[in-house]
Amino acid sequence: MPPFEQHYSQRIGWLRAAVLGANDGIVSTASLVVGVAAAHADRSTVLVAGIAGLAAGALSMAAGEYVSVSSQADTEKADLARERRELVNSPELELQELRGIYVKRGLDVELATRVAEQLTAKDALTAHARDELGLTETHAARPVQAALASAASFAVGATLPLMATALVATAHIIPTVTASSLVFLAALGALSARAGGANPWRGVLRVTFWGALAMGLTALIGRVFGTVV
Repeated sequence: MPPFEQHYSQRIGWLRAAVLGANDGIVSTASLVVGVAAAHADRSTVLVAGIAGLAAGALSMAAGEYVSVSSQADTEKADLARERRELVNSPELELQELRGIYVKRGLDVELATRVAEQLTAKDALTAHARDELGLTETHAARPVQAALASAASFAVGATLPLMATALVATAHIIPTVTASSLVFLAALGALSARAGGANPWRGVLRVTFWGALAMGLTALIGRVFGTVV
């Protein structure tokens, strides 16, 4: 019996949205908290700003994911509808097109013809969707799933720096939130890389670098404007 091979491509739809949401939740909320704290605000003001950022960010992420993935889904449906019409109106041309695809992939003409004919007889639309358009059920756009995954993961990610803010004195908010958020980002990078079957260290370095940069810039902006005001 051949060994079981585990593949990760079926996770792409929800994994991308979840990682993006969690990463954005941590980075944007931590940056907001650090920026407001750097402007010499008290802890209650910092928390209110952070909670408002969590609510607005989660809703924004959900709306953005739904709209963008819906646009992708609309494009996929339009392509499938066009392909369905072409299969009805010019089936021979579509068969030749499918055969040409297999020839380009390395099959000889005779074998490519047999494969194209058999796949067309079984399910012509699925064959063209997969081999001509690159569309499969595994990678199909799912707007609601993407929106929910993004919003939920953003809220979870944003809660982490808010918890750190609530547990420390005002004077310690900036170093505590910065350090804990970098730890959270590193963990997120490792987990998302492992879930996708990639190198965890690359994911860790990628998210922590950009997270540190974002928090550093907002702290600088908060300190400058806080001093000016």
